Amino acid sequence: MLPLALPAAQRPYDISGSMPPAILAQRLSKTYRVKVRQPGLRGAAEALLRPRYRDVRAVQDVSFAIDRGEIVAFLGPNGAGKTTTLKMLTGLLYPSSGEARVAGYDPWTGGAAFKRRIALVLGNKQQLLWDLPPEETFQLNQAIYAIPRAAYRERRDELVELLALGELLDKPVRQLSLGERMKCELAASLLHGPEILFLDEPTLGLDVTAQETIRGFLHAYRSRHDATILLTSHYMADVTALASRVLIINHGTLLYDGALAALVARIARTKRIEVVLGDGVTREQLAPFGEVRAYRFPNATIEVSREDATAVSARLLATIPVADLSIEDPPIEEVIRRAFAEPELAALVHSDGVAP
Repeated sequence: MLPLALPAAQRPYDISGSMPPAILAQRLSKTYRVKVRQPGLRGAAEALLRPRYRDVRAVQDVSFAIDRGEIVAFLGPNGAGKTTTLKMLTGLLYPSSGEARVAGYDPWTGGAAFKRRIALVLGNKQQLLWDLPPEETFQLNQAIYAIPRAAYRERRDELVELLALGELLDKPVRQLSLGERMKCELAASLLHGPEILFLDEPTLGLDVTAQETIRGFLHAYRSRHDATILLTSHYMADVTALASRVLIINHGTLLYDGALAALVARIARTKRIEVVLGDGVTREQLAPFGEVRAYRFPNATIEVSREDATAVSARLLATIPVADLSIEDPPIEEVIRRAFAEPELAALVHSDGVAP
């Protein structure tokens, strides 16, 4: 029996209901055994004759459930365990312990039937054939997944329309820009009609226009096919545009599972008042109202506690010339950085995102 004090993020989920989750992770862990050696010739000889090892825990007791049709962001610093978790959920890595169900299958024994239900897109890897046009890779995937000709043509045409690929299909991949290649990568990965998408940095290195295109496509694909999407990204614009729920992992441990808005309210204990000042207002005149985070006349940013934001705004309007004023949360990038550094989240947060 599990201890009653186990954090909510680590408790097994009840899947006895009529609609099981699309993705279920139950106490997944992955430990690597790494050889340890000292530098120099002596260290090399000892490593050969008397090898020593240490265990590295990449993922530890990670549990979560994602319902069909959800878009969930999986966040964490480099080396936190995000990609390892995705590889376990897609069957590429066996866990050291724990279990998972994805689209109703065990990822490690589901075989071809399971692979037809999912897609894994890695932003730093490519499946497109470098010297051939994307159409060749599309046809190769049609053969690999045994997609009937009529279904292939229908899905191909839909993806070409959604991603505006018409002029790219016959150009060699090496002649495409990074953004164009990423759009073709997505199309190639979705030709078999997967219902669950695992996306690892899908907008990595893309310019703003290409990022917006990918986000718009993912929204449209989810709406059309009721697809489930779990994505990792270091671009917080991806998170705010696509996901209302986030999972935060650090050092292999799941720290938070809940609403993005609840995370902001929990971590960001301040608000920022953005003001457009009237003539003659100096930085010194703003200091009594809060911490002046930025001042470049006529624009200024003042940071105050969340509880005082309304009262301070009223005082500002009543005291100094203000042409415009708005109250905002701190940038989401700052909120996420703070979340990575908050160890108490692991013990306090519930899966609904509300602290006890």
